[in-house]
Amino acid sequence: MKFVRNAFEPVCSQSEPAAAQTGDLPEWNLADLYAGPDDPALKDDVSRAAGLAETFQARWAGTLAEAAQKTGDEGLGAAIEGFEAIEELMGRIMSYAGLYYYADTADAARGKLYGDLAGKITEASSHLLFFPLEINRIDETDMAEAMKRDPRLAQYRPWVEDLRKERPYQLEDRIEQLFLEKSQTAAGAWNRLYDETLTHMRFHSGVGEALPLEPALNLLMDGDAQVRADAAAGLTGGFQSHIRTFTLITNTLAKDLEISQRWRGFGDIADGRHLANRVEKDVVDALEEAVVAAYPRLSHRYYTMKAKWLGMEKLNHWDRNAPLPTTQQETIGWNQARQTVLDAYGGFDPRMANIANDFFEKNWIDAPSREGKASGAFSHPTVPSAHPYVLLNYQGRPRDVMVLAHELGHGVHQVLAGKQGALMADTPLTLAETASVFGEMLTFRSLLERMDDPAQRKAMLAGKVEDMINTVVRQIAFYRFERKVHTARREGELTSEEIGQFWLDVQAESLGPAVQLNEGYDVWWAYVKHFIASPFYVYAYAFGDCLVNSLYAVYQNASDGFADRYFDMLAAGGTKHHSDLLAPFGLDASDPAFWSKGLSMIEGLIDELEEADQES
Repeated sequence: MKFVRNAFEPVCSQSEPAAAQTGDLPEWNLADLYAGPDDPALKDDVSRAAGLAETFQARWAGTLAEAAQKTGDEGLGAAIEGFEAIEELMGRIMSYAGLYYYADTADAARGKLYGDLAGKITEASSHLLFFPLEINRIDETDMAEAMKRDPRLAQYRPWVEDLRKERPYQLEDRIEQLFLEKSQTAAGAWNRLYDETLTHMRFHSGVGEALPLEPALNLLMDGDAQVRADAAAGLTGGFQSHIRTFTLITNTLAKDLEISQRWRGFGDIADGRHLANRVEKDVVDALEEAVVAAYPRLSHRYYTMKAKWLGMEKLNHWDRNAPLPTTQQETIGWNQARQTVLDAYGGFDPRMANIANDFFEKNWIDAPSREGKASGAFSHPTVPSAHPYVLLNYQGRPRDVMVLAHELGHGVHQVLAGKQGALMADTPLTLAETASVFGEMLTFRSLLERMDDPAQRKAMLAGKVEDMINTVVRQIAFYRFERKVHTARREGELTSEEIGQFWLDVQAESLGPAVQLNEGYDVWWAYVKHFIASPFYVYAYAFGDCLVNSLYAVYQNASDGFADRYFDMLAAGGTKHHSDLLAPFGLDASDPAFWSKGLSMIEGLIDELEEADQES
């Protein structure tokens, strides 16, 4: 199952004073999945999943080509229905295990539960592994005829067609089974080591006790330059103290991915991700080229302006997200944040606000920061028979309101797509960011329209530009960093210094001459979890942001019916290719002008900032 994480600058934990000002923050109620780790229903479902998987294998293995010639309960459509039901059950189990674990990754008992359940579900899944592999061995003509013959099969056409795109890369059954079973001791184990190492790290900030990662990162947004500098020094020291571990993890996972990709016959190092995202390599290449070409017009230009606003010749790397001198510092309470987002959503369409309101009313959100809680933010879809859950680390800053809007956008998307069922609700990563970034844009525009004070308007515009730079420019730089690391790893193991130099190279290129990359910044790649958990995930954020910028431009000039088309797009889940989803809006991601249109919106906001600067 997939946890949709926010890859903006990390969401940060609360200090005690901020917690008092935010008001009571909600914690999620996982009882809609299971009442607790000792719930008999959880134990029963684990046993039931194992039994159903074994029975399914005994019933269908070796018969699917024959089933494709039949209809009804003997047909391939019926087999897929049975497969989907087991996937739904296993998804419920692992959704609970993951959410329970991420609420406190420092708790050994939660870690053990997560590991034990992952092992049992992986074992059960081994009995289902034959199913997609055998479907892909059915002749194309026979499959086409089966689709015409069996209406129960035809409803799964999008899933089958997506599955068959993987045909050239699937291996012999026993090798696939080996890959599946060893995933617990390969990528999964290294990911867990990374998570638990980062969770237990503490960083000296120069004041008070050493801090976990999130509060330490939070200090980089403090209005005091010395506080930011001290926090950066503490972060650098912390990363350096564990850099050998992080380097080993990175080397191991890069090699693990290379082995898998080589055995499967992928060419480019990111081809597996492109296939999973159902996006063509040339589309991603066009996005990358467009963003890199725009570096001078976007990040280079903006950071030059920001250095001047802060009275500096150059920004230190720890000053990138510093507040402007005119930025209001008061804490935004939870109730105000909730109303802000719901008002923005409702202004677009009441249906959107109604769905989002369920997350507040039904305890589907875990907002406070706690010792051991997973960093950042995510919305996890769980399974269609339940509902999504949102994790935040809310601290009352304006950016936290944007993160709330972002994750609720994911949540709305996941609720609407749930009707497609367990096999077809999941949206490729490139489209998974559509609703989240659109929700952010609605909230930002709503707040901006109500802002009368020129200084505060400037600060809000600057904050939005920084978020967009972090989402587009920074994520493409991350993607280029990953490409360097994975390409070089094919030639041999990398040292910490080599990885650090790759990091400095892409950061210098993307941030521009107005940002000073100070000593020690070469280890700051170590805390970006996406490099470890989801190689090449990051370009999806730039894809989604540029897509939404283009989509929002259509919305601003649209006639009636935009909202209905938008909801249809979200409700499609994973049943349509990006070209089919964008066609009703007159957009085409394969057209280079598409990316230019999305980037021009960021450039337009920087123009607006420059005009405001000249007027002041």
